[in-house]
Amino acid sequence: MEQSKFKRLKFACYSSNLSMSVVGNLSPVLFLTFRSLYGISYSLLGLLVLINFTTQLGVDLLFSFFSHRFNIPKVVKVMPMITVLGLVVYAVWPFFFPYAVYTGLVIGTVLFSVSAGLGEVLISPVIAAIPAKDPDREMSKLHSVYAWGVVAVIIISTVFLLLAGGKSWQWLALLFTVIPLTSTILFAGAEIPPMETPERTSGALRLLKNKGVWLCVFAIFCGGAAECTMAQWCSGYLEQAMGIEKLWGDIFGVAMFSVMLGLGRTLYGKIGQNIGKVLFLGGVGASLCYLIAAVINVPVIGLIACALTGFCTSMLWPGNLVVASDRFPAGGVFIFAMMAAGGDLGASVAPQLVGVVTDLTIANPAAAEFALQWGLSPEQLGMKLGMLVGMFFPLIGSVLYWRLWRGKKKST
Repeated sequence: MEQSKFKRLKFACYSSNLSMSVVGNLSPVLFLTFRSLYGISYSLLGLLVLINFTTQLGVDLLFSFFSHRFNIPKVVKVMPMITVLGLVVYAVWPFFFPYAVYTGLVIGTVLFSVSAGLGEVLISPVIAAIPAKDPDREMSKLHSVYAWGVVAVIIISTVFLLLAGGKSWQWLALLFTVIPLTSTILFAGAEIPPMETPERTSGALRLLKNKGVWLCVFAIFCGGAAECTMAQWCSGYLEQAMGIEKLWGDIFGVAMFSVMLGLGRTLYGKIGQNIGKVLFLGGVGASLCYLIAAVINVPVIGLIACALTGFCTSMLWPGNLVVASDRFPAGGVFIFAMMAAGGDLGASVAPQLVGVVTDLTIANPAAAEFALQWGLSPEQLGMKLGMLVGMFFPLIGSVLYWRLWRGKKKST
């Protein structure tokens, strides 16, 4: 009975995570379209991702310290409306200001990133507040919706751009406003259960003095970096560094990355256990996938490595949320906000670093000469070096996940 009471709310949360799939992946899918139409550099393209996740980070930090001052049910219900506004600005701006397209992309990105930040902070604790027999699996199901949403975004975007052409990308962004509009309708008639928050800012500061909190935050930082670096750059990497045609790279690389991401989360939602072990093995596997994608020049192997990274990183974000909420059950929204901040910081720093490394390599004459010796273009070498940098995040994360796993085993 209790579950059926919150059925509408669950669907509202699921559709909100679908909206986050859109705002987190629309720009990366359009990277090369923006570069060809407007001549935007790789660093500025990477900056869109940085703006996305740093805006979310700002929202995360705001809620970390002042969650007790917000009317959370109202914020949850307004959240999808902000997503709609951001997507509309993102899409419509080039029609009115064709000589300042990047400005519109930035403004739209900031708007829908605010909503995505609210979603990260609030949707997980809403699901956690709904009575359930196995809350860990419910959390995994929620995040699997995000992954399957990414698959849909990639496929819909790829087919749309193939049929309508890159010059029609604005209509694609407007099409995706249907999802947050659906969330708005679902939330309007849903009852939102009460959630724990620190009674005052001093309660949050007290939790910040706990070293275990920072260990969990750094762990999800590495997990967010490992997942989002490949998610954001897989399309461009497969096309430019591996020479795979965009259509096939997006479908069999980017979409398969997301399928593997969703598969890993769905499997854990059904049969998963021992989250510490899953995190450790995922971090090790992701490190190997990054290494293989970077150093092996066989396109099919590179494509498979990119796709399998999705399976390896599938639980690095939701799994760390589970670990943190288990360790600090009284933290409520604050803990989820801090974890979202850590994940967003990793998801913003790492992809931007790949863009910077790529651009620096392209601009370096010595790197260009080195690339030619290996039969590579400077752009290919730059992207491969960027992937190698990306490898270090899951590698460092593996050490942290091992510690969390062993610490859990000792305490049981």
